Amino acid sequence: MRIGFFVWEYPPALVGGLGTYADYITREFVSMGNDVTVFTLNPGNLKTREIMKGVEVHRPLIADASNVFPMFVVDDLKKWGTNIRMFNDIFIYNILSATKFINSMLKKESLNYDIVCVHDWLSSISGIMVKNETKVPVVFHVHSTEWGRAGGQGSEVVSHFEWETSQKVDKIITVSHAMQEDLIRHGWPKSKINVVWNGVDPEHYSPRKCKPEDVEAIRKRYGIGPDEKMILFLGRLTWVKGVTSLVQAMPSVLGDYPNTKLVILGKGEQQNDITETANRLGISERVAYRFEFVPEKERILHYAAADVCIFPSIYEPFGIVSLEAMSMAKPIIVGAQGVVGFREQVIPYGPDQNGVHVNGGNPTDIAWGIKETLCDPDRARKWGQNGRRRVLQYFTWREAAEQTLRIYERLQHPQEQEEYKVVDLMEKLSRP
Repeated sequence: MRIGFFVWEYPPALVGGLGTYADYITREFVSMGNDVTVFTLNPGNLKTREIMKGVEVHRPLIADASNVFPMFVVDDLKKWGTNIRMFNDIFIYNILSATKFINSMLKKESLNYDIVCVHDWLSSISGIMVKNETKVPVVFHVHSTEWGRAGGQGSEVVSHFEWETSQKVDKIITVSHAMQEDLIRHGWPKSKINVVWNGVDPEHYSPRKCKPEDVEAIRKRYGIGPDEKMILFLGRLTWVKGVTSLVQAMPSVLGDYPNTKLVILGKGEQQNDITETANRLGISERVAYRFEFVPEKERILHYAAADVCIFPSIYEPFGIVSLEAMSMAKPIIVGAQGVVGFREQVIPYGPDQNGVHVNGGNPTDIAWGIKETLCDPDRARKWGQNGRRRVLQYFTWREAAEQTLRIYERLQHPQEQEEYKVVDLMEKLSRP
């Protein structure tokens, strides 16, 4: 297949999980014999067109029109303040990318694309334009939503982009059943929505690839001795990640397990809240922070150095960090209340257990989860082994790519799509 792939972030300009997804899934598509053309944002210092690991990447140069938008847009967008520059960049990236795709790739170069996929609202304008101008099927990949990220509030403009795109595209792919249910609750077309879990590279994220001396150096960096326990959180420091509640849980944990240290990696708007909370609780010596983006190689060493990994999110449509920790054979503690895909990754009981579920908004419950994991080291190690086995079975990028391509291919063959719907209906009717 020839795939047009519109995504806001792509290497080397990575911001979060969406960029990691785009990096791995496009390479997997190419390795399976598909042609992929990526259209992504250019921060201004990257090539406008190049081949990266078999993927053709276009990055149109943008210009600043941020002082123009307030002249004619709705009041909601005026509230963005200085963030209007971000909207400017996204808007112009979409217009230039879609225009180049339609007029240059399709019309001038006469390339035949089988599918166009757009990712989140950040590329939704491109999806709408492609639907307006061409007959190429468009798939909307929804990794998160504005109402979820903003706790039911957020920008009306962004929510409108999400809604309009969901109505116009041919298919929607989202990252978890929890997210699918949330989209349906908000009135999105149920018949369009498919679920494909994200993945991880278990060869890259492998404890066998880490040298013991490198792992020990990480622990020494934070002053963690051989008889101490290291709890690791890694992610954006924003309210939906539950990091402040995690810090609030630590006095209870330290009361039972004083030789424990929490390491927090990431950056975000809650940095000051985190440090102030630790100081107020008198536990700043047992909490270490690195408020910066940590390169992947070093992140892997942090996973290897940790005894427990914890991600107490209260909104997390999927969450790749937990898969990375599972692939590194670590026991996992995850938030499981609300729209959280972690609960589909982590089994909290039975012979295949690989971690525990907690309420990420409740420090007492988080403390219970940590203590439950620390109380039996042998059992925790078994949970880690179960987690890696689960990754190998369900959460590789090849598995994610194969499932995604099957959905794309059904859009190429409408007859097969109708037959699939009939089979799916028969299966549902046959259930007790």
